[in-house]
Amino acid sequence: MSLTPYVASLRVYEPIESFAELERLSWESVSPESHTKISEQLSALKRLINSELPTAGRDGAHFIESGGLRYAAPWSTSKRCLAAFDEFKGTLPSSVIPMFFPKSEYLERIEVISKSSFEKVHILNQTWMIPPRWFVLFSPEERIRGNESDGAFTILRTGIERAKERCTNAHRAILKSFGLGPVEEELTQLMGWLNTFDTRAIVECDYGGLAIYLNKSLKEQGESGLDADTSIEDVHLSIEGLANGDGAKAGGGYERLMARWGRVAAYERAT
Repeated sequence: MSLTPYVASLRVYEPIESFAELERLSWESVSPESHTKISEQLSALKRLINSELPTAGRDGAHFIESGGLRYAAPWSTSKRCLAAFDEFKGTLPSSVIPMFFPKSEYLERIEVISKSSFEKVHILNQTWMIPPRWFVLFSPEERIRGNESDGAFTILRTGIERAKERCTNAHRAILKSFGLGPVEEELTQLMGWLNTFDTRAIVECDYGGLAIYLNKSLKEQGESGLDADTSIEDVHLSIEGLANGDGAKAGGGYERLMARWGRVAAYERAT
C-alpha cells in the first residue's frame, strides 16, 4: 500500500519544454518510469519527522510521456505546504495558533517564503474523498484502472482543453439550476486554476491509495470492485439532469456518487 493511502491527487502535466532551462536540465536525467510518487512521499515524511520548513523553489516532479512529448508536474512542495498551513490557520482562533506553532520565527519564515514564491501549483490533494468537481473534467473512456504491486489503482487522464470545456459546461448547468453559490464558485476556481497552464497540458486525477479503499468498499457491497465504480458517469448524469431540468436524474447521479465515496470516507473513522 502507498505511504499515504488516503490521499488522491489532481495533477496538471505541462510539456517539459515550457519550463525554465534550469528545470529542464535537472529533469532530463529522470526516467518517466521512475517512482517519483514514492520519492515525493518519502520527502514529505522526512520533513514531517525532522520538522523541516519547506524552502522556496521546486523540489522534484512527476513525469509522463504522450505523443512523443515529455510532460512534468512539479511537486511545488513549499507552495502546497503553505496553502495547507493557511487553510489550517483559518480553522483556528488566532489565540490558539501559537499552541501549534509556538516559535514565532517559524511563522515569520513561513510568511517570507509565502511572499517570495510565485510558482504555479500543479498538484491538488484531497484526503478520504474525491471532490465531485474533479470528475467533471473526465470522460469514462479516459479512465485507467487495474492492480499493481501496491494494490488497486485508478487514474483519469485527459487533455486540458477537453477538461476546460467540460468544466465550462458543468458551470453553466450549475449556474442555471442554482445560481451563484458555493458549488458554482468551486467550479469557477477550478476553471481559473486550469487556465494558468499551457494549452497542451494533460490533466490527471489519481485515486492514489483511495482506490484500495474504494475497491474494498465496493466488494463489501457485493459489487465487482473498481470495475463497478461509475463516479464519472454519475457526475455527468447529474450535470445532464441539471442542464435539462430533470431533478430526478440530477439527484440520482449525485446520491449514488456521495453514497459510494461516503463509504470510503467512513474508513477514516475506523482507522
